[in-house]
Amino acid sequence: MFTDRAHLEVRAGAGGNGALSFRREAHVPKGGPDGGDGGRGGDVILRCDDSLRDLQSFRRRAHFRAERGGHGLGKQMHGADGEPMVVKVPPGTQVERWDGTRYDLVRPGQEVTIARGGGPLAVGVVLGVMLALVGAARLWLARGGEH
Repeated sequence: MFTDRAHLEVRAGAGGNGALSFRREAHVPKGGPDGGDGGRGGDVILRCDDSLRDLQSFRRRAHFRAERGGHGLGKQMHGADGEPMVVKVPPGTQVERWDGTRYDLVRPGQEVTIARGGGPLAVGVVLGVMLALVGAARLWLARGGEH
């Protein structure tokens, strides 16, 4: 059976969570924050492939989800970026996004990004510095505001 219409549901990957950690070593009196940011989420990309002839494969699978970004770690290690989800479509495919934008995929290898992955959550060092400053302010107030 020849299928010439398909409804796809796509979801880009979410960004990874940042890590909140503090450096602690034996001979470093005030180590400070050292958390890493999360990784970017993967995109959903439609790629024109001339080995396909119709949209039959989308009758069985209509949901496509890209990989999420990896979580940040201590030692200022950033999380891994999510892999993009590449969906192959036949030449001559017309794509309409949810916002009304239309694309024509006519040449083999032509690509269009339908859903862009989420950005990384930057918690690591920034929030760690904020928490260290809050802790220092509490200590300063506990001493009565004296230097």
